[in-house]
Amino acid sequence: MSSKKTAREIIEDPDFKALVSKKNTFSIILTILELVLYFGFVGLIAYNKPFLAQKLSAGGATTIGIPIAVMTIMISWVLTAVYIFWANASYDNDVKKLKDKMGG
Repeated sequence: MSSKKTAREIIEDPDFKALVSKKNTFSIILTILELVLYFGFVGLIAYNKPFLAQKLSAGGATTIGIPIAVMTIMISWVLTAVYIFWANASYDNDVKKLKDKMGG
């Protein structure tokens, strides 16, 4: 069994750097997607209210804005689920391997 490493050794380890880079890349991509989704919806509210106010059916009370808002929330949940799935399937295993390698 290998001895425990110092914080500096861990930070300078190429496997640790690769793991951090992998996590950051995945997190940044999902964050950008979420921001585009959210601010796209807010922008639609700000700049195209007449579109969102259109009725879905002739006599109905529901407007186009309601399903778009619901879809915005649901897509946010999907993006969260994607991150959780990725973390459980890949990231957590990589962290465990790195911990084992580092003696922790």
